[in-house]
Amino acid sequence: MGKLAFLFPGQASQYSGMGRDLAEHFPEAAGVFEDADAALGFSISKICFEGTEDELKLTENTQPAILTVSIAAFRTLAKQGVTPDFVAGHSLGEYSALVAADGLDFPAAVKLVRARGKYMQEAVPPGEGAMAAILGMSPSDVAEVCKKAADGDVLSPANLNSPDQTVISGAAAAVKRAVEIASQSGAKRAVILPVSAPFHCALMMPAQTRLEVDLQAAQFNSLKFPLVTNVDAEAITTGDEARDALIRQVTAPVRWLDSIHEMIEAGVNVFVEVGPGKVLTGLLRQIDRGVRVFNVEDSASLHATLEKIAQARTETREV
Repeated sequence: MGKLAFLFPGQASQYSGMGRDLAEHFPEAAGVFEDADAALGFSISKICFEGTEDELKLTENTQPAILTVSIAAFRTLAKQGVTPDFVAGHSLGEYSALVAADGLDFPAAVKLVRARGKYMQEAVPPGEGAMAAILGMSPSDVAEVCKKAADGDVLSPANLNSPDQTVISGAAAAVKRAVEIASQSGAKRAVILPVSAPFHCALMMPAQTRLEVDLQAAQFNSLKFPLVTNVDAEAITTGDEARDALIRQVTAPVRWLDSIHEMIEAGVNVFVEVGPGKVLTGLLRQIDRGVRVFNVEDSASLHATLEKIAQARTETREV
């Protein structure tokens, strides 16, 4: 077995009931939910376990909820003695990755992402911004579509997810024009996403300015293992680098495709998605089918992943 990386999901991975099984079966996971509730001053655990779809998709709830479930899953893995060589997180997931690497205290992180969600939601009036997924078109071709469709409005690639999937973000009218142009230019699919704000574009600058104040006031530490950042797709190990990356991340695109390639080139051949859903698992299969990818979001997936990692290590020893 080569190197192991933990990947942490971002927004759109949430679902009602997430994390409940972990909290019921593992004391270390239950403790994470208790810490989150105490830090926030309300029951984010109840929103995770019983929340409606509408409650969960409110950005200021979504972000701390996903972070909490991801860290609960991480702590169960760590308790079993499984630690990664690298960590990375998709957008919001970068906070989970940072907590896992001991670069940021969990209670501080859960308060930061609650504020992050609020700032992002308030940065653009409802209806003025939008995001769309463009499928079956290369990232460079999507960038060209954005240039054609912008017409003076803010519009840019926001999530460079895989060779065949790029999400764009910007002014609602420009995003709509881009969807039409992409559809006419050979995209397999171009669809407006049901999101509450245009993330990872210049329209988020008010959120970035507000969040920077909070991040500068937070205590960041050296990282226990390298984190590959969204903004630069490069591994970092210091708290100052982590803080800077989180500030720039708000308006910059998520370079997920490049981040995965960076880890594969560094010798990673086993990835574990740690947290709710399998969004990153699906993206990884689009990027490179030669690597192994597992996930941990409940007790069943934890046990299955532990078995597969043990098997991979045995195969390596036999070779």
